[in-house]
Amino acid sequence: MSDYQYPRFQKGKLVFTELSLHERLLKALSALSFEKPTPVQAAAIPHAIAGEDLYIIAQTGSGKTAAYVLPTLQRLLDDDSKPLAPRALILSPTRELAQQIHKDIQDLARFTFLKSELVIGGEDFKVQAAKLRKNPDIVIATPGRCLEQLGAGGLDLSTIQTLIIDEADRMLDMGFAEDVLTIAQACPEQRQTMLFSATTGNAGLKRIIEQVLREPRWLELDSVRDDTPAIRQQVIAVDDNAHREALVKWLLLNECQGKAIVFTNTRVMADRLNGVLRAVEGLRVYVLHGEKDQKDRKLAIERFKQGGSGVLVATDVAARGLDISELDLVINFDMPRSGDDYLHRVGRTGRAGGEGVAVSLVAPHEWSLMSSIERYLRRQFERRVIKELAGSFKGPKKLKASGKPVGAKKKKDDKKKIKRPKTPKPAARRKPAVPKGEVVTSSDGLAPPKRRT
Repeated sequence: MSDYQYPRFQKGKLVFTELSLHERLLKALSALSFEKPTPVQAAAIPHAIAGEDLYIIAQTGSGKTAAYVLPTLQRLLDDDSKPLAPRALILSPTRELAQQIHKDIQDLARFTFLKSELVIGGEDFKVQAAKLRKNPDIVIATPGRCLEQLGAGGLDLSTIQTLIIDEADRMLDMGFAEDVLTIAQACPEQRQTMLFSATTGNAGLKRIIEQVLREPRWLELDSVRDDTPAIRQQVIAVDDNAHREALVKWLLLNECQGKAIVFTNTRVMADRLNGVLRAVEGLRVYVLHGEKDQKDRKLAIERFKQGGSGVLVATDVAARGLDISELDLVINFDMPRSGDDYLHRVGRTGRAGGEGVAVSLVAPHEWSLMSSIERYLRRQFERRVIKELAGSFKGPKKLKASGKPVGAKKKKDDKKKIKRPKTPKPAARRKPAVPKGEVVTSSDGLAPPKRRT
């Protein structure tokens, strides 16, 4: 780990034409109106084209997908061999992120003959196997379904030249560590591997780095803890769930002219809030969580993206991978469980340098969690009160230096405790002694009599 490099990059005047990309890729970038690479793209693309293994730390919305898709496409275009199996594999923790990557590849490879296919859960297994038999150049997969197709013989990884592990920290949080290692072992040793993460991770991520990457170059750009000045981050104290629901309605009707995402911690609450908001006139509402069928999830995202306004009620399944333009507002109906989850939620707005607003609704029992997230992100959220819906809870009256509420001290009982005398235990009964010479028989009369001597 000590040999890794930690350069910091700033936005410069570099343009895509200076990155040694194929003219067909430059034509696609021009069609998408992309002229200048983001810092993560400028830092990663030259090293990736050179074939180096990379470990890159960059926050959501920084343009990291193109940072690995462009050099992967470049390598495939330069490769004259035509094996009858995929040459690049991209692993994604969620189906939604995999679908977004697939779309980005189609956009960037539109003027080439390179093809990609999805291998994700929720889709027909046999249909996927049939598509894989058509020999796509790139496969975008979730770990579980990737292993299923690999075990069934539908997916051949023996000719993989480039392995990309996206959102590696999230992958480990979801319990995919062993799956990732198994998939990496099925790929050739002589390959290029790129791993992207929003955090430096823990021991589990370091284990993946040591076993999957070979002498990687470590590029640390905008980490998940870096400030996001383009996003106004606010906190509103709430009394209970009924108060939360009233505030969500008010915010959506009064402060959101476009699209908004409302995050909950549970699927049950997402379904309930979906029903509550659907009753509000003028709101187009969709729901997204892990128990929804894949077709319903895909349809909800497509309809949400259409039009100029709409509300998506979702669990953290939508916190990564959704690239929605002109998302004005993110509301945390429930406080997320960690600082990383918080940043990924609010990162849905203010993407690519745009502006956005994130509002967190905080109940008394969530105040300590909110303070911990503030300390982790090294910033203080803007406190706010909506006069029309002001509740009784305004926040803790007294705060510690850490920002957490001061706990109520237990009052000492001045009354002296009355010492009650202990009741003595009854003495154990002893069996009467048997005089010597007396015949002793067993209680059941079966054992032969004995004479005590």
